[in-house]
Amino acid sequence: MSLPEHIAAGETGYDRVLRFSIPDRNARGRVVRLGPVLDTILTAHDYPPPIRRLLAEALVLAALLGTLLKDEESQLTMQAQTEAGVVDLLVCDYRNGELRGYVRHDPERLAMLGRDPSLYALFGKGYLAVTFDLATTGQRYQGIVPLEGASLGEACESYFAQSEQVPTLIRVGIGDGSAGCIGAGILVQHLAEGEEGRERLHVKPDHPEWEHVAVLAGSTRPEELVDPDLSLEALVWRLFHDESEVRVETGRVLQRGCRCSIAHYQSVLARFPEAERIDMRNDAGLIEVDCAFCSKLFQIEI
Repeated sequence: MSLPEHIAAGETGYDRVLRFSIPDRNARGRVVRLGPVLDTILTAHDYPPPIRRLLAEALVLAALLGTLLKDEESQLTMQAQTEAGVVDLLVCDYRNGELRGYVRHDPERLAMLGRDPSLYALFGKGYLAVTFDLATTGQRYQGIVPLEGASLGEACESYFAQSEQVPTLIRVGIGDGSAGCIGAGILVQHLAEGEEGRERLHVKPDHPEWEHVAVLAGSTRPEELVDPDLSLEALVWRLFHDESEVRVETGRVLQRGCRCSIAHYQSVLARFPEAERIDMRNDAGLIEVDCAFCSKLFQIEI
């Protein structure tokens, strides 16, 4: 079956998100594909391949979860930590269409794991914290789940199941293109019927509408997600073209969004006592600050 002309003509570019909903199935979703933005973030540090892939997956997930936020200035933060893992810190956040991320790891221990270490090999007994900071109300919601399963995507599915009671399916693909690393993903969720005064989905004995959507979305292959010749619109159509109605809305363009600046670091350093700031200064009387996200080195005078 050929694609409808208006869908086949959809944008095939990178660093964009597509929102969609399936009203008859009480489902909503997001599809994202990252290219130059992802490569810019990854090349800020000389990450070895397993860490590049881990951070790429985390950035795709941050984009998928972050675009669920309604208010532009709201922020989504994902942080994975462990006490004695090869990776002891992974942090990504999304705000207003901007992404950033960083991984801290032990290079010597990583080299002992081989080319394709498992999530458990990288983190050991770790946990994932997902935090939503809402700009309009000033409220903060956080859920913490164990880093279990085969991927960060599975940990995020567990977050929504445990903290939000919202059935969620996530698929992520990571690949290489002519312009560098490509990362893409799809997220689908069943809308919470309890918000409309009906019985919430998780207390029902069965829920065929969600099972139908999950089966279709779960068939998405990683190579489809990262295929630069397959538009996001065409991907959604390929999965759900038999539905009576699928509503699609083009989301914002995504970009790298490190928020480091001299003014920011001056305001942070100003909170330290003067005696401590004196100890921080180098021979030139400046305080050197290295941004973990973008690797820029700042010389701060304060």
